[in-house]
Amino acid sequence: MIIADLYIRVSTDEQAEKGYSQRDQNERLRRYCANNNISVNRVIFEDHSAKSFERPEWKKYLIEIKKRSHKSSLVLFTKWDRFSRNTGDAYQMISLLQKNHILPQAIEQPLDMSVPENKLMLAIYLSTPEVENDRRALNTFHGMRRAKKEGRLMGIAPYGYINRSQEDGQKYIALKEPEASNIIFAFNEVAKGHIPADHVRLQMNKREGLTMSRSAFARAMRNPVYCGKIYIEDYKQEEAYYMEGKHEALITTKLFYQVQQVMDKKKRTEGPGGRVLGNERFPLRGLLTCPKCGKNLTASGAKGKSKTYYYYHCHYKCGFRFDSDKLNELFELEISKLNYNPIIKDLLHSILLDNYKLFTYDIEERRKSISKEISLLNEKVANARDKYLEDKLDEEDYKEVKKATRSQIEKLELDLQHIVSESKELDIKTKIENALDSMENLSNLYKMGDLHTKRTIGCLIFPKKVEFDGKSFQTLKMNIVAQCIYQYNNGLENKKNRHKRVKSSNVGLVTSTGFKPVTF
Repeated sequence: MIIADLYIRVSTDEQAEKGYSQRDQNERLRRYCANNNISVNRVIFEDHSAKSFERPEWKKYLIEIKKRSHKSSLVLFTKWDRFSRNTGDAYQMISLLQKNHILPQAIEQPLDMSVPENKLMLAIYLSTPEVENDRRALNTFHGMRRAKKEGRLMGIAPYGYINRSQEDGQKYIALKEPEASNIIFAFNEVAKGHIPADHVRLQMNKREGLTMSRSAFARAMRNPVYCGKIYIEDYKQEEAYYMEGKHEALITTKLFYQVQQVMDKKKRTEGPGGRVLGNERFPLRGLLTCPKCGKNLTASGAKGKSKTYYYYHCHYKCGFRFDSDKLNELFELEISKLNYNPIIKDLLHSILLDNYKLFTYDIEERRKSISKEISLLNEKVANARDKYLEDKLDEEDYKEVKKATRSQIEKLELDLQHIVSESKELDIKTKIENALDSMENLSNLYKMGDLHTKRTIGCLIFPKKVEFDGKSFQTLKMNIVAQCIYQYNNGLENKKNRHKRVKSSNVGLVTSTGFKPVTF
């Protein structure tokens, strides 16, 4: 008597639990076996897609048929689309089954594999459901692309939004609190660039709402949906672009691109950043660089016989390290040297206001220059597209030109937005006054502040990394307000003493004259 295994497959769990497909297939297969005097050995129930053979129950079956104790010579199913919906994979699987002396057969589409012409019918049976799947997928793709072009976001709503349906059944996304407030907080904090993005994530997770993983947070910071835009992927001859969405934006486009610059900046390891700050002893971790090799200094504790010693240090091959408490004290000393006498407040206010006017007097010229440069870059992309369509430029070269040019255009557009916002700024005097008021008590604010406050102050004063050689600090760039105060304090001291100032730990602070300061 012929012994057969029965393979019963449906596509989804819902069909397996609530539908009648599995029971119907089982009944028809058993009736066929009874009518043809075939003994049933094993019944395999599968609720998985037939796009590939990566199916749990089928994998178990393949392991079973390789055993010598397996007695079946047939595997039966109702139709060939129950077996596979991928022609190439199906032929390979049929060959594998035949090598193990098992013949696959569909009871409603029977084929004699010994007849060569039946292989054509097999190809039709296998390719028809595959074509049907591909057509359905293509229709779905075009439908979703059309919806995106109309400004509607497809799929599951991102963090901060929720999927909703209108009365006519049309889908849309709406704001969801407190998640929406959380993501606004995260964008604003990351844009400042004072602390690592993952530290912002941890702060956000302490607020109300669902927590986010590190990878989900990184994707959210890159998602243009939050600034009201939907990304349309390139397809055939159509280039990729951004479409204004119909949903409510959580942040401005300006803030979104600021965050992109900060995230890209961290990748290039420019400016403050580094690992998540979790220890009050190390407020400068991520801000300092090694004087020997130039790499970022980290910090950790080393257990001694009687206590634990804490250091800022480089990697073990370099060997540079310095006591964290002493270094923190030296940095507090540097901050204290930026205190100024309130008597000179008006003078500093005038200097900063004059610098602002000097910087912004040609805003219109700068705006025109940037607009012209953006137009030239757009023409460059258009010319590259024409050459590509005329087969004068390879596709890879065209995509490379387009990608590089688009990046430049986005940066220029962000600069243009900054210029427009600067031209609309009418309360610069108040902003300068507020900044100077904060600087009056800066050393106490830093000394009494928590980890986040110290980190923020350090990054504001030193936008770039700070090198510490064991005695002094050096940096490529210093905050303009702090620089004015520092220069003014040095000038007053020199005039008062009428002699060369003794070299101190302060000599490493740079001025506008270059990388290293003017020495005394």
